[in-house]
Amino acid sequence: MLRVRVLGPLEVAVGGEPASIGRRRQRAVLGILLAARGRTVPVDRIVEAVWEGSPPAKPRSSLHVYVSHLRGVLEPARLPRAGSRLLVSSPQGYALHLAADAVDAWSFEAAVGRSRSLPAEEAGPLLDGALGLWRGEAYAEWAGEPWAAAETARLNELRLMAQELSLAAALGAGRPQEAVPAAEAYVRSHPLREEGWRLLALGLWATGRQGDALAALGHVP
Repeated sequence: MLRVRVLGPLEVAVGGEPASIGRRRQRAVLGILLAARGRTVPVDRIVEAVWEGSPPAKPRSSLHVYVSHLRGVLEPARLPRAGSRLLVSSPQGYALHLAADAVDAWSFEAAVGRSRSLPAEEAGPLLDGALGLWRGEAYAEWAGEPWAAAETARLNELRLMAQELSLAAALGAGRPQEAVPAAEAYVRSHPLREEGWRLLALGLWATGRQGDALAALGHVP
């Protein structure tokens, strides 16, 4: 069983045991493929990102070595010369074909999506579990890398939405006393999020603090 964690420092476990991914460039290849979420990444794009515009004389050969090593890590039981089921190649490039629950970021996104169709009593625990997958910044190992910027920003926005959905679920489940402190902490950290102030105002109103609720609405950007 393969588990990959990118919502914080990179961690890979195979069969429940930590796996070593190797040095910086090999780890970057894995990160690039993870950020693509199953889509094929062209070889030239990987080369450009890994070597930051200054590739070696034979970058495709070097990349092939990295891919071969990664396949060995991700599928240690794969027979020699057998095709990889997880890190696949095509004329267009390389892609990771992993189960949705194999990668914490993918599991997080799937859980947030499922929560939208559930009643508040069920959505709240699901969202809390999904938010608990975060151990730091998304793709933290590659902070500042251009290839990681779009996926990092997308996941960060989804995290904020999940926090707002969690607050809404607590209110919908009739737990405003629980929602208010969480909403207050949320708007302190993200004062420009209109939804946070709206949810705080709803929670304050539900707990009988009408004046504070109106004041909170006054902070809506």
